[in-house]
Amino acid sequence: KNQVEQSPQSLIILEGKNCTLQCNYTVSPFNNLRWYKQDTGKGPISLTIMTFSENTKSNGRYIATLDADTKQSSLHITAAQLSDSASYICVVSALCSPGT
Repeated sequence: KNQVEQSPQSLIILEGKNCTLQCNYTVSPFNNLRWYKQDTGKGPISLTIMTFSENTKSNGRYIATLDADTKQSSLHITAAQLSDSASYICVVSALCSPGT
């Protein structure tokens, strides 16, 4: 069964501090993992796309890590700002088998 779980469900941090969001998944076969930021009332914005062979990707103050062996990803936000207040979404895509 393919599942994706994020933690923590919610987080309150002080401005200027760092924080980390976790994503665990059981999706197999794995294609890619994406982190999105969604501001209230707006559509999601892609922060990063990671494939099986990529361990770390950065996008400004956002650093995403991926461990394909343990099926875990983290999103690190450095020096948090008020504008970082949003929903963060981890999306995992599976490879399609031929004929599906």
